[in-house]
Amino acid sequence: MFLFFIFIIGLFIGSFLNVLVDRLSREESIIKGRSHCEKCKKTLQWYDLIPLLSFILLGRKCRYCHFPLSFYYPVVELTTGILFVIAYLFINNNLPFTIYHLPFISLFYYLFIVSCLIVVFFADLKYGIIPDKIVFPAILVSFLYLILNTKYLILPHLLSALGAGLFFLFLSLIKIKKHRAMGFGDVKFAFLMGLILGFQNIIVSLYIAFLTGAIAGCILILWGKKKLTGTSIPFGPFLVLGTFLALFWGDAIFQKIMLLLLR
Repeated sequence: MFLFFIFIIGLFIGSFLNVLVDRLSREESIIKGRSHCEKCKKTLQWYDLIPLLSFILLGRKCRYCHFPLSFYYPVVELTTGILFVIAYLFINNNLPFTIYHLPFISLFYYLFIVSCLIVVFFADLKYGIIPDKIVFPAILVSFLYLILNTKYLILPHLLSALGAGLFFLFLSLIKIKKHRAMGFGDVKFAFLMGLILGFQNIIVSLYIAFLTGAIAGCILILWGKKKLTGTSIPFGPFLVLGTFLALFWGDAIFQKIMLLLLR
């Protein structure tokens, strides 16, 4: 029942993350203004905003103008719900869960980081933007979490963050056909990744990100959706994917990678 409760909380948080994805990317206020239909601008009522349920009951259409709704909205909500459950299981299996000790703080931290990563994933995928208003607070919270929970990891995680950030800064200076290989948003996000993951897991996350990015790029080129030169693919979603996998299963993945390399 508690897992179901965490999942439901994730659905509602996911609904709010949809707001962050759209408004932060458009530089709109996340406080002022109620949710409205993107087509007819009609203000939506509370029963139009029930996560997943409203989308299904409305038949994927606006109640007022019947304009088709994007699948982004239920996907973000469902993804958040599932990842909240995974985060709780990770904390519960690795640390004794109690309201009186720091593992309780760990749960809130992981849920916060998961939320930030979801916003980065969909903002970059949808708008080609990694919002600073997500990355900078996540950096601050991650640093405070290290101070409160694992002081002995502050130095290695800071070095990992600096290493990842400098590596992506170098890549951002490379130009291919007048296009930068990486955006500066990727540089700031790479710093956050290093701060969250530490040395071993940042290696795992970047390995996964570059591998999946290359595979996706090849598929899109062969499919005719992208050209070999002159077009770019948002790299943020692949960085987020690598971060998620390394955050929860980094040790197991690292061992598998090492076994493959040492064969």
